[in-house]
Amino acid sequence: MTFSLGIVGAGQFSGQFATLFQAHPGVGDVYVTDLLPERAEKLATAQGLAGTFPSYEAMLESDVDAVAIFTQRWTHGPLVLQGLNAGKHVYSAVPMAITTEEIAAIIDTVKATGLTYMMGETSQYNPATVHARNQIAEGAFGRLFYAEGDYVHDMDLGFYDAYRYSGGENWKSTASYPPLLYPTHAVGGVLGAWQTHAVSVSAIGVVDDRGDGVFDKDVSQFGNDISNATALFEVAGGGSFRTNEFRRVGYPSHIRESRFRFFGTEASMEQLATVALWQDKNGVKDISELLEPKPTMSPDDPSLQHIAPELRAAFTSGSAPVHDRARLPREFDTLHNGHEGSHHFLVDDFVTAVNRRSLPSVNAWVAARYTLPGIIAHESARQGGARLEIPDFGDAPEN
Repeated sequence: MTFSLGIVGAGQFSGQFATLFQAHPGVGDVYVTDLLPERAEKLATAQGLAGTFPSYEAMLESDVDAVAIFTQRWTHGPLVLQGLNAGKHVYSAVPMAITTEEIAAIIDTVKATGLTYMMGETSQYNPATVHARNQIAEGAFGRLFYAEGDYVHDMDLGFYDAYRYSGGENWKSTASYPPLLYPTHAVGGVLGAWQTHAVSVSAIGVVDDRGDGVFDKDVSQFGNDISNATALFEVAGGGSFRTNEFRRVGYPSHIRESRFRFFGTEASMEQLATVALWQDKNGVKDISELLEPKPTMSPDDPSLQHIAPELRAAFTSGSAPVHDRARLPREFDTLHNGHEGSHHFLVDDFVTAVNRRSLPSVNAWVAARYTLPGIIAHESARQGGARLEIPDFGDAPEN
């Protein structure tokens, strides 16, 4: 059983996923559309896709079964709703949306249509999250009471080039995108292991002082001047976790941009840029090798020449020993991976969910719990750290 898929957005990221979707035995024809038709044509030709559509609307009017959205991050909510309302299954890059109202509408539409929605959060399969999830399931931490998740990616390390590529001549207005509205690499890595949800938050933002027109309120499409932010969340059932979203930071994000720490009554786990440790009351064990993905392609590969060198590591990483590759199609064995081994698993999750009519790992309800905390945290930072309650849409209904 297969289904046809339309890729929405032919930018730097989508081509990597187009390859994987096209290779998956559960997917048939793959098409692409982009606001810049020449980009869609270039991708379709380079990868031998089934064809292009002149617009998203034309794609939705076709008999394509599903769409995968890889567009600017603040456009996802409306595009997802268009897709669902047109009767298409939807895979969306992160974040889910940028307002509470958009998130509520997506959940309501998924309920009403019965269609598959999945958010492609890479931290769901970050090796540290996978290992912590396994250890929590076995009770190894005892009672988990605190965790930390960081997404520390300096603008100088590839983001300027990425925003210029996607934003055109007005790129500075969109490069000011608020860090806390892109929360899922940090929040998702914590909650992807710890089966709970955030109920309140207090956040502090640092006003940018680079003075280059990025994170300038007068230039920003979002009225945003915060480049670094920290949020402290209370979780249901007791406990807390802290996340950092840093865009001006002296840190080698090309080595590891997301990192995590978990603390329980019996054991703890900490991950830094190049080392990861498991600790209990008896001592310390180095688990770095267990969590280290092995690259599947060179950062100098010709297919990555259009991507800033500082960003290429996210597209080349293979799987780590902690990953269970037995569930993946063998067609993926020799294909590129990315974001610490997550891409293969995310694609397989969505394809399997559509074909089996089952709930994917990061379904609409999980995606809301990964995304909404950042939206409320951003508002808290705008209010000087006020502690705000976080709405919750509950667990996904059983199939």
